[in-house]
Amino acid sequence: MPPRLRTACWAADVSSARTSLATDERLMRRALELAARGLGETNPNPVVGCVVARAERVLGEGYHHRAGGAHAEVLALRAAGARARGATLYVTLEPCSHHGRTPPCAPLVSEAGIARVVAATRDPDPRVNGHGLAFLRRAGVTVTCGLCEPEAAELNTRFLTTARRGRPFVLLKAALTLDGRIATAAGRSRWITGAAARRQARFLRRLHDAVLVGIGTVLADDPMLLPKPMTRRPLTRVVLDTHLRLPLATRVVASASPRTPVLVLCAEAPARRRRGLETRGIAVVEVAEADGRVEATAALEALFERGLTSVMIEGGSEVLGSFLAARLVDEVALFRAPLLLGGRGSLGAFGGPDPRDIGDALRLEPVPEQPPFPWPWRTPTLFERWRPKR
Repeated sequence: MPPRLRTACWAADVSSARTSLATDERLMRRALELAARGLGETNPNPVVGCVVARAERVLGEGYHHRAGGAHAEVLALRAAGARARGATLYVTLEPCSHHGRTPPCAPLVSEAGIARVVAATRDPDPRVNGHGLAFLRRAGVTVTCGLCEPEAAELNTRFLTTARRGRPFVLLKAALTLDGRIATAAGRSRWITGAAARRQARFLRRLHDAVLVGIGTVLADDPMLLPKPMTRRPLTRVVLDTHLRLPLATRVVASASPRTPVLVLCAEAPARRRRGLETRGIAVVEVAEADGRVEATAALEALFERGLTSVMIEGGSEVLGSFLAARLVDEVALFRAPLLLGGRGSLGAFGGPDPRDIGDALRLEPVPEQPPFPWPWRTPTLFERWRPKR
């Protein structure tokens, strides 16, 4: 082949490869947008989006709506129908290969005649963990994994953390002044932040399986601890209550229902108090204590045993401090108000045992301000997100 023709062919190949990569990325980002629509409703399952396309033409798309419902791949293949044969399937998480509440997706993808699968990231769940991609390769499907992986991992950070660590994902949330206080010396904290910040905090609740506070917060504020908008799936309110002091005449008790269950974790459960709570539908579980308080690790184990895979911890100071001291934290959400409270007795956001040295501090790094998926509000995000520095 003449040199000029070889050069022209090489240039055409490079241009074609770039076009193909751009198309792959565009369609994967569409799959990520679709997956984000399931945020808050698929728990404890991951959010997943899927697009079936031939070249740049979209043939079908779908996302996982709720746990127990059809998976994203099933909905996208159903929309594409017979046109899926020979097409490419873009999916934000490795197709599953095990029987759960629904049949495995990897065999369905193969049976539909898909020629190529582009997955954003592997599923670390031990029941999957590469088996879905391996099944597809054995079936003759061309498989690529890793496109937009950071964005896909961010979208499913709660699910992926739980799968890798074998415990619930933990978010520590605090609304505090610029000098790090969450209440006056008299315990008054309403309202450090404004209505817009509270709306965003209530939405954060719906991303998790459970919201957790200590008995002190319940006694001081009588909170409902509900998300807004409400999730269609159950969301559990958890109270750490070492000596089972939770009054029956609290809003969290009065609002207990199958859709908004309440779980009390205690170290001792006097029979009379326990019966009073259980007759109102409250679950009471005794767990280990440490230094006169419900032990943080034991609390997470109790949640995990009940199928709860992510928890948002909202206070009070001692509860937040106990999880910090135990290094049971995967993310921190801080709502800072433009206030300086001062005072020696004002309450700091994180209590717990006193560190001996600055080196005992938990080092954090910021999470990118803009997530790779649309938040449900148009106003700027009113909180900072931080994660332990690995």
